[in-house]
Amino acid sequence: MSVIDLGGAILRNLDPETAHQLAIKGLGFAPLPAPAADDPILHTTLAGLILPNPVGLAAGLDKNGEALRGLSRLGFGFVECGSVTPRAQPGNPKPRLFRLTQDRAIINRMGFNNAGLDAFAARLDNRPKDVVVGANLGANKDTEDKAADYVAGLQRLAGRASYFTVNISSPNTPGLRALQGREQLDDLLGRIDAARPVDGAARVPVFLKIAPDLISDEVAMIVEASLAHRIDGLIVSNTTLERPKTLRSAQAHETGGLSGAPVRPFAEKALRAAAEAAQGRLPLIAVGGIDSGAEAYARIRLGASAVQIYSAMIYEGPGLVGRIKRDLAARLRADGFSTVSEAVNASR
Repeated sequence: MSVIDLGGAILRNLDPETAHQLAIKGLGFAPLPAPAADDPILHTTLAGLILPNPVGLAAGLDKNGEALRGLSRLGFGFVECGSVTPRAQPGNPKPRLFRLTQDRAIINRMGFNNAGLDAFAARLDNRPKDVVVGANLGANKDTEDKAADYVAGLQRLAGRASYFTVNISSPNTPGLRALQGREQLDDLLGRIDAARPVDGAARVPVFLKIAPDLISDEVAMIVEASLAHRIDGLIVSNTTLERPKTLRSAQAHETGGLSGAPVRPFAEKALRAAAEAAQGRLPLIAVGGIDSGAEAYARIRLGASAVQIYSAMIYEGPGLVGRIKRDLAARLRADGFSTVSEAVNASR
């Protein structure tokens, strides 16, 4: 066990939110060595972004961009921070983060707690320049025109992030998921497209993060709306409100979004629907229940160009990133692929 994985094991014995805060502080200050160069077979592109590997960090761990230097040393191909809202907000009352240890899962009802755009922008100004960093955008709880909050995020962070994610699928902000309906989605995405930043001659990629609880027709509608408004990719998917009957942990009754191993079938179903609807026209990023190289490879073969992890690291430690990459490279070679992109949609 590496020193950093040992630290993760110690943190798992603390209150979940306290452990989260300590992990961010530790990653912000720990003098971690630079990761080894990635296996060339893992080099890939995503909506024009050049990635050393397709394994990214999902949003939610580093809400305020405080630990980007440390996170960049864990071997991720890209790091997504946030969600950030225009104005700072405390989020929902505590307790609001729960470990379901028996189920290798997490329930959270954090409610977009963050320090706001100004603090976030200042930290992005000092981020490592050799790392692909995404900014996950949210809306303040008390904002009536939520689309305006996403536009504000794009405008305030222009030139500071490698890409943006429009998060309309968190279950912990009232009214947010309603933005996934066609009329509100067209309004939102139209305003996003009009406000999207341009880096020199290149358009900065904008992704849309959707819920795993949508039916296939809803996913297909979102794919078509995204294409119509020039969205660059879908992140499939966020936490679920579902509670599988197989959950064993005592805190399984807590309200909020469920992530980790039990969300896997919901995330896979949403990915299949998105891949079927997109037919290769829109890059997909898979997230939800990915905890091994085998699972990452399966999602790529189902249609994902890249994957993101978060909850699994709480149980497996940060060393999981390297293990996934090594296994993924071996599986690609074993099946005769020379690049990640060749394996995308191989199971369809």
